Amino acid sequence: MRRFHNIHVAVALIFIILVSACTSAPSDQVFKDYNPRNFTDSANIDNQWFPLKPGTQWVFKGYTIENNEQVPHRLIITVTDLIKVVDGVRSVVTWDLDYSNAQLVEAELAFFAQDEDGNVWRMGEYPEEYENGKFIDAPTWIHGIDDALAGIAMYANPQLNTPSYPQGWGPDVDWTDRGQVAQMGAQKCVVFACYEDVLVIAESSKSEPGAFQLKYYTPGIGNIYVDWKGEDQTQEIMELVSLVQLDSDTLAKVRANALELEAHAYEVSKDVFTETAPMTDQ
Repeated sequence: MRRFHNIHVAVALIFIILVSACTSAPSDQVFKDYNPRNFTDSANIDNQWFPLKPGTQWVFKGYTIENNEQVPHRLIITVTDLIKVVDGVRSVVTWDLDYSNAQLVEAELAFFAQDEDGNVWRMGEYPEEYENGKFIDAPTWIHGIDDALAGIAMYANPQLNTPSYPQGWGPDVDWTDRGQVAQMGAQKCVVFACYEDVLVIAESSKSEPGAFQLKYYTPGIGNIYVDWKGEDQTQEIMELVSLVQLDSDTLAKVRANALELEAHAYEVSKDVFTETAPMTDQ
């Protein structure tokens, strides 16, 4: 559902400098096709490859390679019952927690909306990065602010042999991720089930040329597995180990945590997040 691994802050800053000379958006048709009037029921995200029903929680476990050592990695993605209006479009909010070696390294609010054609758009992200338990950065991008543009999180009808597509554009924070359909009809097993008719999306970014993250999706569930190829330095592998629908009490706690994260966003992301309206109940 997003780039799982984090780029070290110092390295990311180098890449930002490299791309800062060219911050205009690529001339992708995706950006031309975006129309805020094409989102009449945008918070009802029922795309078969990328369903976001409030209360759904995915837990992934795996590892990354850091300094030539295998480091345990865990990611928890929860669909909240909150809405963030971005450019007039009601967007579903996910609350993501990213752990490396049992330590929280990132907490994120991500915003998604589905258009009338069934395509899911990534409208922006607020990620908080931590080191040794301390906040260090929040490389935020949200559509319509500081040249950032929404991109495709998942097409309604992905097809083989089609061009890569932008998953958003946030030049100020080096968000240049792209996706491309790499395989369809694949088979994949995770710890609790095996799936057929699996879709594989290869993700890349301008700041990591030659590195690809492979995300496996199955109908009705979404992302079930993450692999890599090429020059991906982290060599991250993750698999879905738990998929649950939270009860109302647990979802209420998730909502409170997401709202607390947003309150901090208004304090630290003064150039971007302060330009947005607060999240509200669906």
